[in-house]
Amino acid sequence: MALHKIGIIMNGVTGRMGTNQHLIRSILAIRNQGGVCLPNGDLILPDPILVGRNEGKLQALAEAHDVPRWSTDLEQCLADPYNQIYFDSQTTDRRAESIKKAIAAGKHIYCEKPTASDLTGSLELARLAREAGVKNGVVQDKLFLPGLLKLKRLVDSGFFGRILSVQMEFGYWVFEGDWQPGQRPSWNYRKEDGGGMILDMFPHWRYVLDNLFGEVRAVSCIAATHIPKRVDEQGKTYDCTAEDAAYATFELEGGIIAHVNSSWAVRVNREDLLTIQVDGTEGSAVAGLRDCKVQHRVNTPKPVWNPDIPNPINFQDQWQQVPDNQLFDNAFKVQWELFLKHVVCDAAFPWDLLEGAKGTQLAELGLVSWRERRWVDLPQLQI
Repeated sequence: MALHKIGIIMNGVTGRMGTNQHLIRSILAIRNQGGVCLPNGDLILPDPILVGRNEGKLQALAEAHDVPRWSTDLEQCLADPYNQIYFDSQTTDRRAESIKKAIAAGKHIYCEKPTASDLTGSLELARLAREAGVKNGVVQDKLFLPGLLKLKRLVDSGFFGRILSVQMEFGYWVFEGDWQPGQRPSWNYRKEDGGGMILDMFPHWRYVLDNLFGEVRAVSCIAATHIPKRVDEQGKTYDCTAEDAAYATFELEGGIIAHVNSSWAVRVNREDLLTIQVDGTEGSAVAGLRDCKVQHRVNTPKPVWNPDIPNPINFQDQWQQVPDNQLFDNAFKVQWELFLKHVVCDAAFPWDLLEGAKGTQLAELGLVSWRERRWVDLPQLQI
């Protein structure tokens, strides 16, 4: 048995998502379980070095989680051949330049999305990585959530028959920061800092729709800044220059219509923060982050609407839960393990920087659709 110890530069992990999902629940969880086991019995053991601009935050994070390596000098970390992988979860406006430096240093790239603030930048990263011959991947975590894995199982089994439509509801109320602190960082609501619902969430919706139901062919979108002012982490009121909600319709291959509402200004009256309803000729399903329930055509009730009497049908009782039938690990950790196998033994990993660019494309064209108030087709991407 051989041990493959891999140095990983983790840039930007002092933020909420980087700390919780990528460092603690992924890389450190993999380290604590003894590594990733390969089919031949070899082990991959990640060895992170935390990188960022705030020395105090880095040191505190490293000491809290027994991570011996941390640095504020990205160039020095990139120059060390021991560090084979560069990971980036910085804010969007800082990501592309750091990834370019990492590619030039010959590092394999794994990063959060969107990969850049615009499509040109995302395609440039994909091209540079291909020319440099470095392996690369983009976080597409929702594909590995239990609820979406169950949906994928249903799609692959033919349960739906011909899929007709997809309806997605996402979001929750993010407090304005005056009488209660907001749950999301203030930069999310400033366009000049890379914020905005469309740039944040449309890359997610692209890979979810593409991988589960069919490639997105066209988009029609309208968005809004429902909350015009918020209070930041220092207690200062600021103008919200980015949209906090987006309402979009997507046309998918095969004629499937997907309607997606995304909002940080909605109070949740559904079973989860994200729900996906899929309707087909043979059956329907509703999935959340973890659960999924179905209704087949033979179990579909036959309502006759009569507004003069109480509805005699309890529609919620007509659905059946899809069983787990497997153990589900953290979605971010699962994809990290796949990427580590991709780097060490060339295991399949289709979610590369070009796939990430598709998400940026959808966000960019969603903004065009909103600005010009029209449908916009999505051309095939090439690098």
